[in-house]
Amino acid sequence: MNRLFVVKKPVFISSNFYLNRIKRKYKNKKAGFSGTLDPFACGCLVVAFGQYSKLFQFLKKTPKSYRTTVWLGANSDSLDNENVYDIQDVPKLNQHNIEEQLQLLLGTLEYLPPKFSAKKIDGKRAYDLAREGIDFEMKKVVSEVYDVKFINYNHPFITFDITVSEGSYIRSMAQILLERLNSVGTLSYLERLHEGQFFYDNEKALNPLEYLDVPTNNYTGTKEWFDMGKKLQIEYFENKSDGEYLIAFDTFFSIIEIKDNEPKYILNKVLL
Repeated sequence: MNRLFVVKKPVFISSNFYLNRIKRKYKNKKAGFSGTLDPFACGCLVVAFGQYSKLFQFLKKTPKSYRTTVWLGANSDSLDNENVYDIQDVPKLNQHNIEEQLQLLLGTLEYLPPKFSAKKIDGKRAYDLAREGIDFEMKKVVSEVYDVKFINYNHPFITFDITVSEGSYIRSMAQILLERLNSVGTLSYLERLHEGQFFYDNEKALNPLEYLDVPTNNYTGTKEWFDMGKKLQIEYFENKSDGEYLIAFDTFFSIIEIKDNEPKYILNKVLL
């Protein structure tokens, strides 16, 4: 069964564990998801069954928006509420200053990802090394912050929405905010509201053609050529420029690549 949809992952469960639950619910063994959420986080998780599980790299999944709450005074090795080792009283902050510093997050941020993250260090996940107490260094990453919206400040909790580029770490961005506020804290809540055009809507099945981030190319040959997976000829494509293209038919679609006037299949005959 081919199916593309959005599920809402609950808190304190891994993305992989929740995917297994979804697979059992729909009685489907071949499935995948895009954009791992940490166990303490919840929200939008894009899931695909069957052939659609090969489409993740071609989907419109950015920018991503999150709602998060910062817990002032709490200290955690993982920068979230899973590994809190100390809670201290901190002075109440000025709300106007909080709102001002949130807006200063807009633009390009360079920072170190959390050591408790899925980043790979010499082939191993950073969170595995961190849990084993192994000392290692993280490399800086660069993210774009497109929008920030202040929601509420009820001491010691600050809640806001933030819209960011692919591969962003909200836990680290919260630490940047805290440093600028001359305070300490950790995340107590993180919910992904959407990934690009993907929003949770009661697990409704989605048409993949509406979410593919690949330009369409006009093919003037016969559908049967793609149906049988025959070698492609450049003269049958309206756009002959190098690039990846969507070729859509009534019952299936394909994604091809043209390079140096040579078209080839990337994915062929994905059923609708």
